[in-house]
Amino acid sequence: MFMSFSVKNDVDLTKLNTFRITAKAKEFADIETAEDLDSAADFLAQHPEKRFLILGGGSDILFSQDFDGIILRNHLYGVEAAGEDEEFYYVTAASGEDWHSFILRTLDAKKPGLENLTLIPGTVGGAPIQNIGAYGMEVAERIHCVEYFDLKTKERKVLRNEECDFGYRTSVFKKPEMKNAFITSVTFKLPKKWEPVISYKDLREHLQSNHAPELHPTDIYNSVIAIRKRKLPSPHKLGSAGSFFKNPVLSREEFHALQEKNPSVVAYPMAGGRYKVSAAWLIDNAGLKGLRMGDVGVYEKQPLIIVNYGSAFGEDVVGMAQDIRVRVKNCFNVKLEPEVVIV
Repeated sequence: MFMSFSVKNDVDLTKLNTFRITAKAKEFADIETAEDLDSAADFLAQHPEKRFLILGGGSDILFSQDFDGIILRNHLYGVEAAGEDEEFYYVTAASGEDWHSFILRTLDAKKPGLENLTLIPGTVGGAPIQNIGAYGMEVAERIHCVEYFDLKTKERKVLRNEECDFGYRTSVFKKPEMKNAFITSVTFKLPKKWEPVISYKDLREHLQSNHAPELHPTDIYNSVIAIRKRKLPSPHKLGSAGSFFKNPVLSREEFHALQEKNPSVVAYPMAGGRYKVSAAWLIDNAGLKGLRMGDVGVYEKQPLIIVNYGSAFGEDVVGMAQDIRVRVKNCFNVKLEPEVVIV
């Protein structure tokens, strides 16, 4: 009926989300081709009452219950050179490509520039939505443009970097008017004149103690992997979605009021006189690191991560997250916002 587009019923999502939360999708379909996207758009037009969710690597999502709608899983693959100019190499990756594997391919092709973001779970398509960032870099710094398919109008559109409205862990793709956007590919601009980004303290200290003064992209890549493995839980052993909360951004006045009462607070200055406060510091100093309630807990090595120790339900994780938010608000008068999408 819909070419290769096939809708399945009552699909188990346990292995399709990195939290390993048990949930089911009422309906489910894989998107493998451009024709599948056209068919999905036709399907949704014929069933306008249906909720739909686009699923990539399942690394930034928490299912609090079964999904009473259709999930469209992104299986669009392919990486190709997209030209060059005096400053950059341009590389286009399909949105279903694994993010970490894509970075490794760019390094193998002698086109570095994304190595600070290695080992972040998820897909290429999820990177611009969240404007993923780590170790002194945000992916927005390396994105040239994003192509997407509108599931309502069936139009294919391209947004230049400046049109993506990138911000801290956000982009235009999180706005309600973009709810029908299915990202199909991302084109990256990778600098020909590579310079290491080592502004992040942990990365800089690790490099100073482990490498010669002349750095190479693989030094950054290997160091980031070493740091992440030391601080973060193995996805093969514990279910999680990475950083559960965003670092709260405070005005100058709000930050100075917080700092006056808590001189050791960890924060980073931002443009416009604002400060990005370490959510990990707030959770740790609220006495929550290592807290456990049944099969859900705050990871003992990195309090920004909530983990599933076994068979936690989605509502268990939601309850833990809410408890953390209340206790941090009571201790520091700072509001934490989830980075993870709760469905």
